Amino acid sequence: MCNLYRLEKPPAAIVDFVRELELGLTFPEGVPNFEPRDVRIAERAPLLRLGANGAPELVQRRWSWPGPSGKPVFNFRGEGRRFAPQERCVVLADGFYEFTTPEQLPGAPKPKRKDRWLFTWPPDRNGGHDWFGIAGILRADNSGNEAFALLTSPPGPDVAPYHDRQIVLLTPADIGRWLDPAVPAADLVHPLPGGTLDCRPANT
Repeated sequence: MCNLYRLEKPPAAIVDFVRELELGLTFPEGVPNFEPRDVRIAERAPLLRLGANGAPELVQRRWSWPGPSGKPVFNFRGEGRRFAPQERCVVLADGFYEFTTPEQLPGAPKPKRKDRWLFTWPPDRNGGHDWFGIAGILRADNSGNEAFALLTSPPGPDVAPYHDRQIVLLTPADIGRWLDPAVPAADLVHPLPGGTLDCRPANT
């Protein structure tokens, strides 16, 4: 499951990108002050959601909420479910990671760390953008604070060799559709076709 993704663009670039989508963006909490980085579970990160007036808002929220066992819920199975409009959000990213266990030869010591793979969506396959959205949902934790999780689906051909699930990725055009209450979740909760994503080792 995806427990690390990348957002390398500065706040001004995030704002420019979202405005380019012509969704009528608002900033109820001000423009997020976000440091470009790899985003880890329990960190705050920018996302889009529908505000009370029906216009998209750019806010920051924590990635993951505590599950019944106390472990963080950071991924959420998306297929076969309905999500209320106020639950839906779009997490902005320009890459995500999957991890695999290195092949262990007989008698060799157990590897100390897993291999890390970076997946990106090249602009020539994504309408000229190196950005994309990740379909997510927002929930309130026990303290009433909002947090998000990334939706997952069965893997597409690009991700299947690395994991048996993948996060639900959205083109810039589909970002607005995911936030549109009239669009069923099932229309967008599915893997991408083979040859959409690039993948490279990212251990260093």
